[in-house]
Amino acid sequence: MPRHTLHSSLPLAFSLACAFWCEASRADEAPQQITVTGRINGATLEVAGFGDVPLERAPFAASVLDASQLQEAGARNFTDLTRLDAAISDAYNAEGYWQSLTVRGFVIDNRFNYRRDGLPINAETVIPLDNKSALQVLKGTSGLQAGTSAPGGLVDFIVKRPLAHELTRAVVEWRDSGSLAVDADFSRRFDDGRFGIRVNAAYERLAPPVRDDKGERHLASVAGDWRVADGTLVEAEFESSLQSQPSVPAFSLLGPVLPDARSVDPRINLNDQPWSLPVVFAGHTGSLRLQQRLGDDWRLTAHAMAQRLVTQDRVAFPFGCSAEDDFTRYCSDGSFDFYDYRSENEHRDSDALQLQLEGHARTGGITHQIETGVLLTRFRMRSLGQAYNFVGTGTVDGLSVVPPDPTLAYPNTNRDERSTELFLRDAMQLVPGWGLWAGLRHTRLHRDAVGTDGSAPTSYDQGFTTPWLALTRELAPRTLLYASWGQGIESFVAPNLPLYTNAGRPLPTLKSRQAEIGLKHGSASVDASAALFDIVRPEQSDIGSCDEVATCTSQIDGRSHHRGAELLLSWHAGPWLLHGSGLWLDATREGSADPNLEGLRPTNVANRTLRAELEHRDALLPGLALHAALVYEGDRMVVPDNSVRIPSWTRIDLGARYVQPLGRTTLTWRLGIDNAADRRAWKEAPYQYGHAYLFPMAPRTIRLSLQADI
Repeated sequence: MPRHTLHSSLPLAFSLACAFWCEASRADEAPQQITVTGRINGATLEVAGFGDVPLERAPFAASVLDASQLQEAGARNFTDLTRLDAAISDAYNAEGYWQSLTVRGFVIDNRFNYRRDGLPINAETVIPLDNKSALQVLKGTSGLQAGTSAPGGLVDFIVKRPLAHELTRAVVEWRDSGSLAVDADFSRRFDDGRFGIRVNAAYERLAPPVRDDKGERHLASVAGDWRVADGTLVEAEFESSLQSQPSVPAFSLLGPVLPDARSVDPRINLNDQPWSLPVVFAGHTGSLRLQQRLGDDWRLTAHAMAQRLVTQDRVAFPFGCSAEDDFTRYCSDGSFDFYDYRSENEHRDSDALQLQLEGHARTGGITHQIETGVLLTRFRMRSLGQAYNFVGTGTVDGLSVVPPDPTLAYPNTNRDERSTELFLRDAMQLVPGWGLWAGLRHTRLHRDAVGTDGSAPTSYDQGFTTPWLALTRELAPRTLLYASWGQGIESFVAPNLPLYTNAGRPLPTLKSRQAEIGLKHGSASVDASAALFDIVRPEQSDIGSCDEVATCTSQIDGRSHHRGAELLLSWHAGPWLLHGSGLWLDATREGSADPNLEGLRPTNVANRTLRAELEHRDALLPGLALHAALVYEGDRMVVPDNSVRIPSWTRIDLGARYVQPLGRTTLTWRLGIDNAADRRAWKEAPYQYGHAYLFPMAPRTIRLSLQADI
């Protein structure tokens, strides 16, 4: 979107938001007898800190999606967030592999931008949702919440804990491609509520529309709590998961030509070789948390977590075209170079311990809500050698057969990291209606890396401090205006290869910053928010010919500048319920050493996105609800010089829900039709490792589920 168009749309966006808030104020005069779970009202954002302040009163842009919303959307993995929030998009999401997200146009880092109950985890794996009560997405820079992180935002998975009431629930879901999932959820309390237990179990037979890509996954988890005494709570939980399924490589450009998505069968599997093996993700994660109340106003929390991941990463991988000496795309005739890639027994171990003190204090006429503490983390990755061997030529029809070559001819990289992070957050009530929010995080980190053959060792230490500040003004009850500013940090080293003049040396930290202005309203019938944001992130590039020894220098090279406007709305009146969100984004590259990139849009970033969900509850048949959802994505650039783009697309999903009481049992039937019009389009166009990829939209899928609450 041209910059003048974006700026001219902002007053209109705020006018529309104001209209919704005015209508909400009138609706509040006659409260409705319907409870709606919204994205803002009543939710708290654990990952942001600042205690249990409701999201509608906090100066953050965020989405909180609970388990019921995810279930209604048929979400089986966290990339289904892209259907529910316009600020969240795909970032190289292949079937059978770990998922990645783009938030506000930035790819968030699977190593550093994910949390589980507020503690950092490694997301280079498949993360099950069956035992998660909510997904929280904090948008923008996150230097206050994370030592190092990409600037798009943080994703926090909230684990299901024992409930105050009994729960026995079973869910069976079938999809017309052949997938079948079974989930069980059980919660009980004992000894007058002192002890609680929550058990979740799941099995899914994976059969996506893609041909010959069957697999399976398992989950078992248990969470318990013990109310030791008044003010003392001990919580423990553990989950074990396994997924085994071949991954599906993406399509690409055919020479200079963008293939017509309408002529490409999205069921084609380019990894369909007789010797293709599944990618296997095994994960074990557990945590222990102690909360101790100290008087009426203070609480001490000690929270420890350990995560153990093992991955078998194997794929017949298409990459480039040596016949045309172009490794950014496939060949003009639809062929490509085929590689046998294997990296087995990758172990990723993460440990975290956080000690936190939080409470209220008063100095003069100012009320403080304070959180302070320390976070200690440790990460260790161990792997074997890897195979990346040329095995022949493939074709985009998926019918070529080539021989395997599993020789582990290349070293992998072992990594170690330790960090200590000290943080202080203070939400101050200055005078009635005015608030000042401030935070600071100081990080000390040590990182080591070495090849599995002992080659290319690197080691470095860094320390940095990331501040954050916000001012809030309560314009009216439940209506908040805020302005915030914050920083984030990313830390890298130059590759330890002979090509580089600075091989193995730490680079200057990439310090991103964000300024944001927002307006929020939350009520019984309407949740709405509007935000303007401006994010600047330094970019790292290789400068020089990079074709001989010491001809390449890895350095900061210009910046990415993302400016945008974001709207979210949840509204209901009588039998109608509406959720909607929109993102207008002006993302450009600035100050690069390559003048051909100046002012261009980053690859795989849409300039406009829209999400809308409409539900109607049938008064003639109580328990029946019909809903429709619209997903719109603007066009995306395929290559850095912006010479090729995929067109915009719109998808419509339909569904129905019927709640049927049967004595003490309640049955909930759900029917969903995703991509109801069977639209053919390129869903996303990630550019990775110097190569352009194209992922097709999944064909029409029908899903049917039955939930029994006993």
